[in-house]
Amino acid sequence: SLAFQAVFNLLIPDHSADAFSPPRPAPAGPWDALVERLLGGLGRWDAEHFLFIAERGYLFEHNCAFLPLFPLSLRALACLWPPQLQPRSRLLLSAALLNALLSVLAAAALYGLGRAVLRRRGEAFLAALLFSLGPASVFMAAAYSESMFAFLAFSAMWQLEKGQSWLSGLLFSLASGARANGLINAGFFLYARGKRFALQLQVGSASLRKLPLMWKQVLSLASSAALMCAGISLPFALFQYYAYVRFCGPGTGLDQTVPEPLLQLARDKGYRVAGMDGAKPPWCSQRFPVVYSYIQDTYWNVGFLRYFEFRQIPNFLLALPVTLLGSWAAWTYVSTNPQHCLTLGLERSKSEEKGKPRDGFCGPAAFVYVVHATALLAFGFSCMHVQVLTRFLGSSSPILYWFPAHLLQEHEPLLWSAGTDSPASGKPLLGKSPRGKGTPDNLVVRLLLNWRLITPLSKSILGFFLCYWLLGLILHCNFFPWT
Repeated sequence: SLAFQAVFNLLIPDHSADAFSPPRPAPAGPWDALVERLLGGLGRWDAEHFLFIAERGYLFEHNCAFLPLFPLSLRALACLWPPQLQPRSRLLLSAALLNALLSVLAAAALYGLGRAVLRRRGEAFLAALLFSLGPASVFMAAAYSESMFAFLAFSAMWQLEKGQSWLSGLLFSLASGARANGLINAGFFLYARGKRFALQLQVGSASLRKLPLMWKQVLSLASSAALMCAGISLPFALFQYYAYVRFCGPGTGLDQTVPEPLLQLARDKGYRVAGMDGAKPPWCSQRFPVVYSYIQDTYWNVGFLRYFEFRQIPNFLLALPVTLLGSWAAWTYVSTNPQHCLTLGLERSKSEEKGKPRDGFCGPAAFVYVVHATALLAFGFSCMHVQVLTRFLGSSSPILYWFPAHLLQEHEPLLWSAGTDSPASGKPLLGKSPRGKGTPDNLVVRLLLNWRLITPLSKSILGFFLCYWLLGLILHCNFFPWT
């Protein structure tokens, strides 16, 4: 991805986009020019905000839509590079290095999570391979927070599956400091605690069902769940307080230290600058002043059904593949497990009572992840700029990779002897690499090399992943509209 974005950025002229583009000095030396040529494609669209925040802090009000964990990490890593480089060069190098590492760690975390939930090693491995070639790959490489969020969220889910509640809570808390939708992950804790309590009531002794003891259990459950949810929400809440102090407090004369080109940009674009005297932003007088929702509403017109306009049809078409894939995943799971879904997964199934619950994507353990993905899909489709659905789900939900892996496993004969799990038995089939070393090869590469032999469904899935991977590198890195 890094190599291709550099090539495309050199060959294709940048589009003149109406996006945040703060003035910056020309490259001061040959090394700055080289970094800009090789990695400049990583600094487009929202990446401009992250790089700007890492360099100058939250100077403009609308920068506060981007949470601080990722830009703070870039700023810390930038200290490792030679001081002769300009700040932008050091930050671009930091972003490329950090996201390359976090993407690999996110794929490893997704693999571990898949093994814990799906209980099929081959299917989990195939999902991790699809993540590495995902339709949102350009955002995993660019100076965006997607790689960091995916690593933290998938790792937290994995630790929760292993019973490491406090470590999981810490990782979920860090994730909410990287992206606002990390707050939704508190639902995993609530569901895990509620399910544990429900199962205890079903299999426990009669004394457990006595009212005093039951109330004690309920209070313990409620207090621990409330404490964990508060911890997950804390980074987001602290950042809202920071924004309130910075933009709603008394003026500090900060405008005297801001370079004139940035002040001129604020005047031309109508940006509100921190620390300036004058009328306070409207959100400051709200009972619960939340700058994030105000920015989404005022600067980007984000709201329920606001994007449903005829001129946005191309953006709906961009989001159509991931919308269909997410909807198909939800329908497949619900139609396969209607009773399990009606009881919200809180009732032990017959297979669980016998100690042999179904594994794979349609197993009972995947229920909460399907609900999570469906909720994100419904919210994103109705309330957000719909074209961002691909990267929104790609960095937040393992379902976007588990379900295609499930489809490939179930319907692609070429994989049945290539090291994935047998659809009939659920046991791994032994496959050898083309070199005959007895180790499974890269299954996605095997499918691509045998393109003419694979099924139309496999071609559709891989075509979606490959096309969005390649188009993202071509369009996003040259300031053309993308997801």
